[in-house]
Amino acid sequence: MADLTLKAAYATVTEDDGFRFVGFVEEDDEGYALFRQPLDGGAVWFEVNDEEFGDDEALAVVSLTVKGLEITLTPEAAPRFGWAGSVAIRLPATCENRDEAVAALSAMLGPLLQTG
Repeated sequence: MADLTLKAAYATVTEDDGFRFVGFVEEDDEGYALFRQPLDGGAVWFEVNDEEFGDDEALAVVSLTVKGLEITLTPEAAPRFGWAGSVAIRLPATCENRDEAVAALSAMLGPLLQTG
């Protein structure tokens, strides 16, 4: 069981100011998870609910499962995430733009994204 869990109602993929953003947002904008990377590649920033809870060295492993995304954070990032070690992003079939966001995230994360 993840330390933090959000159930995405919709997802977004956008490019702005030299960065690609992939976000997953809960219903009524109650919470979100955001991945950000320069368009020419490089470190992936990950944050949950607030920029204060983010880091560009946070991702140890990201797994795509039938339920959604399971994210294991690096031990070094734990203080930035309220000492959480893992984040689950539930992606129900009703999540708007889910497939587009997962495809963009797959391109962004490359081998860091595990499927199965």
